[in-house]
Amino acid sequence: MGKTRSELRETAMVILYQADILKNNNIDYNIENLITENLDVDNEFVRNLVYGVVTHLDTIDELANSHMKNWTIDRLDKTGAAILRIGIYEILYEEDTPNIVAINEAIELAKKFSDDSVRKIINAVLDKINNES
Repeated sequence: MGKTRSELRETAMVILYQADILKNNNIDYNIENLITENLDVDNEFVRNLVYGVVTHLDTIDELANSHMKNWTIDRLDKTGAAILRIGIYEILYEEDTPNIVAINEAIELAKKFSDDSVRKIINAVLDKINNES
């Protein structure tokens, strides 16, 4: 049986987390290799999320930063940043996912992998972006 979309989002989060760590440590990496290493079976949804976030990273980060008060996305823990980026990407670019689902999925990931303060930031930022779109 295949993975649920929630599980696939978690896989995308792990890949983006790994890419962020490698980038911050000036270690060369290939995003395709990270995807392949983290997927048992090739999955278009994970690929779309990862490549979408990577492609639109500057826009996503600018938008996130514009909705955080006295805070920036690079100050979040790497996991929280990956979750927020996926949520923003889905709201802005993923037409198959209703915005409320993207927000709820991001919050569920944040409950599982981040502390309460990061979850609240993710929720607030995604709500603000959703209300604008």
